[in-house]
Amino acid sequence: METIGRVRAIAFDKTGTLTEGKPRITEVVPFGMFKQQQVLALAAAVESGSNHPLAKAIVAHAKSLDVAIPQATDASAIAGKAVRATVNGSALAVGSPVHASQTVTLTAEQRREIDKLEDGGKTVVVLFEEGSKNVMGLLALRDEPRRDAREGVAQLNAMGVRSVMLTGDNRRTAQAIAGKLGIEWEAELLPQDKLRLVNDMKRDAKVAMVGDGINDAPALATADVGIAMGGGTDVALETADAALLKSRVTDVAHLVALSRATMANIHQNVVFAIGLKGLFLVTTVLGITGLWIAVLADTGATALVTLNALRLLRFKGAPETSHGDDAGRPTTLSMPSAR
Repeated sequence: METIGRVRAIAFDKTGTLTEGKPRITEVVPFGMFKQQQVLALAAAVESGSNHPLAKAIVAHAKSLDVAIPQATDASAIAGKAVRATVNGSALAVGSPVHASQTVTLTAEQRREIDKLEDGGKTVVVLFEEGSKNVMGLLALRDEPRRDAREGVAQLNAMGVRSVMLTGDNRRTAQAIAGKLGIEWEAELLPQDKLRLVNDMKRDAKVAMVGDGINDAPALATADVGIAMGGGTDVALETADAALLKSRVTDVAHLVALSRATMANIHQNVVFAIGLKGLFLVTTVLGITGLWIAVLADTGATALVTLNALRLLRFKGAPETSHGDDAGRPTTLSMPSAR
């Protein structure tokens, strides 16, 4: 509570933090002899064991279309890059275009299709066979920003707090989301890259990190204050110092404002209490006031500082910069003891 009011920079994870964390498939693009349903079925099989929001979206989309999902074995993940599994005897992977380009050869047509989808602010994953290095198709997903994300970033800017979006997504999608929110951004980051950037930011000022996933845990632990979204993973919630139970971005700004208001109130009370005690100590020693007057003044000081502290019950959060649905509501948060 003390430290968050002194932060001058806040790093936000993108997926599930600044965005809804509910991506939806918008396009399935098959290549070669493959059809859309085959690409979707194989991708869903590879992703079936993953808890990542993109994986859940792919599996949910396949189920919604009643696509039969084959059984996958030997599933594994390359952090921030791809998910791998054996499906129907073939070693398949679903990964980012950057990882795919390092593993297989993407044709000029395939690269153009990826660029076109990413320019539309979509996240693209590539389905390919690791053994034959055959690219089977692309899946494009879109995850919309939270309704209050722009308002939350604007409130932080108004308080002199710099906001930066850190994401493992591609640069085009990151730029499109950041443009909507008015926030600085860094893209195509692995978990260790987020950790490095948070450490770099800590050299200049107190830094908070806001995230919701397993990949965010190292950065949440390293930041001066780690803040988890209430709907995030257990690892993120246990690692963070505070959890925003209603998962609103505006509550990050409200938390900063609450900390500043609390510390200002404490400073007022300390100055008032010590000042009043000091005044009556001097006047009592000099014989100007009696002992009982000093005792009553001391008791009165206790009552006054308590009443001053109770003003925080009327705290309404960070000042509004617009009239969004979630602006101006009190912060709802939990302060875990674990770190």
